[in-house]
Amino acid sequence: MHARVLKTIAITVALFAALCLVACGQSSSGSGSNAKADVSKKTVIGTLATEDILPMWVAEEEGLFKDAGLNVEIHIFQSATELIAGVVSGEVDLAMTDPMVSAAIVANSGVDLRVEWITLGTTAQQGRFGIMTSADSGINSLADLSGKGIGVGSNTILEYVMDVLMERAGVSKENIVVTEIQKLPVRYQEMESGSVDAAALPASLLALGESQGCVLLADDTQGDNISQSIMVARTAYLEDNGGEAVAEALKGVWNDAVKRINANPEKYRALLVSKANLSDAIASSYPISEYPACQLPTNAMIDPVLAWMQEKGYLEKNLTYDQSTGAFKLA
Repeated sequence: MHARVLKTIAITVALFAALCLVACGQSSSGSGSNAKADVSKKTVIGTLATEDILPMWVAEEEGLFKDAGLNVEIHIFQSATELIAGVVSGEVDLAMTDPMVSAAIVANSGVDLRVEWITLGTTAQQGRFGIMTSADSGINSLADLSGKGIGVGSNTILEYVMDVLMERAGVSKENIVVTEIQKLPVRYQEMESGSVDAAALPASLLALGESQGCVLLADDTQGDNISQSIMVARTAYLEDNGGEAVAEALKGVWNDAVKRINANPEKYRALLVSKANLSDAIASSYPISEYPACQLPTNAMIDPVLAWMQEKGYLEKNLTYDQSTGAFKLA
């Protein structure tokens, strides 16, 4: 579910913004998984190995795509940069990503995208990002990090969450110091070893750090919801023959899988551990999130992210977001 770059062709990301919901799938064809789509039209969903897309893995394992008449392949990418390249090239039809990546693709590559639904983050408790320090760092609060380097990836959801958490703690923007570490495993290791004062990390690495005695300084599960992961689709794919029908049927499949997970999360622990590459140290204890039914993010969720990207210089063109359609548009 949660790292950022752009301008140099390394548009990096990893995972989101928050609350107020607009129901997905309100078209005349309905959003139920019994709405049949053209099985001959292969649809590729791109994602990183993350818990945010667990319902799609459940759908794959339990035959829900086939039941809905869908021919779906889920491609797991090793980095956000590779996932972005797949979207831009047309290799990927839909992608599980975050608002930063989506906005960056639209503004800087000219590939139009439409948000289909929130995968995690309709509430602050869904999905977790936070700032962590090593057990013996002597750092006890975010205020202690004023002027000290925090490991993070530029232009990512994690940088956005880091900035918001630090500002909430009263640390001025000038005293928020970024230590650029794009790769999450490296970032975690440098935090744990004390090579960097702290690190902005996603839920799985926060849980691993807690199991190893590291100190969680703050996370985004309290207060206003500030991060989401989202499913987006290329507009060109949707406008192709059958694309809209497939996307609509996928919403029904997602909702079906969500009901199954939320009713019996432990049934899917082994699948989550395998697909999200969870460490053995947390495999049996890692909390399985409650997943939301399809709904679009609101302007209250997306607009602060776009404003932040603009202020940081991460957008080459101004964008707006239309919460009624899920479309990003050039201002």
